[in-house]
Formats: sequence, structure tokens, C-alpha cells
Amino acid sequence: MNTIPALNAAAPDDAEPALLACCASRRWAAVVLAARPYAGLPALIAVSDATLAALDWGDVEEALAGHPRIGERMRGTGREAEWSRREQSAAATGDNDLRAALTAGNVEYEQRFGHVFLIRASGRTAPEILANLHQRLRNDDATERDVVRGELAGIVRLRLEKLLGQPAAPGQT
Repeated sequence: MNTIPALNAAAPDDAEPALLACCASRRWAAVVLAARPYAGLPALIAVSDATLAALDWGDVEEALAGHPRIGERMRGTGREAEWSRREQSAAATGDNDLRAALTAGNVEYEQRFGHVFLIRASGRTAPEILANLHQRLRNDDATERDVVRGELAGIVRLRLEKLLGQPAAPGQT
């Protein structure tokens, strides 16, 4: 499934696994499937963003469960694992002190918020990711949930682009 027409025409049982590689929330996938057909990637991203913004927190947590800790390699051989490894390549630093700081920050974040630290790692360096992690540890729960939704939406946009083999319009990523 590498085009909008192919996504529009795919049987739900064929399209759902491809969408779940973009976002592990089954509710998100169901809404995105039900909203077909799409005129183009911007329309798909608009539905995706609106759906992510409206998900119950439990559905967001389901999506978060599909992401490894930042700096850790996702196991597996599927599309989602491959994308995750590429997205996190900058966080896979050879600097032992930086890697230890990311690990410690992940643990502190998980203890503070109860879920994995999620960040759109593509295009960010390991020091930038660590600085962002430390800044976000100062957020209250409601603020951090909003940040997580935004980061998740960014990751999902990138993955939809990869799934469909095309970049979104400027301003969409």
C-alpha cells in the first residue's frame, strides 16, 4: 500500500495493519479507515491529526505502547520496527555519558508520567532530545499530555508519508 488510491481501495483487513504501523491505537486506525476515501495526503493527515487530538488518554497510551524508549532499538522486523530504528538513529549515540543520561532521563520520565517519553526524534540530535526530555520533566500532567499528543501527531504524519511514499504539503509535518 504505497498510494492514496491503494489505501482507499484496500480491504479493511489489509489496510489496518499498515495504519497500525503508523500509530498503534486501534481506535485511531478505525477512524482513519472509516473516513476513506481520501483526496490526498493532506486530507488523510487532517483526519489523523483530528482523531489523535480527540482520542481518550487510554487510546493514546495504546499508541505509546508501540514505541520503545528513546535511544533503545525497537525489536522486530516489521515496518514499524524499521521506521522506529531510523527515526531514533540520532539518539543512538556512541557517547556513553549521553547514553547514560538518556537512560536515566527515560526512567525519571516514566516514573513521573507513567509512560514512555515520546518525541519526534527525526531531525533532532541526541543532545537536543536530552534537553527536551529535561524540559518536559518540568511539565504538569495536563501540559505533558498535550505535548505527547503533538509529538505523536508528528510521528504519525512522518509515518503516513513513508507509508504512502510522498511528502506532505509544506507546513504539514
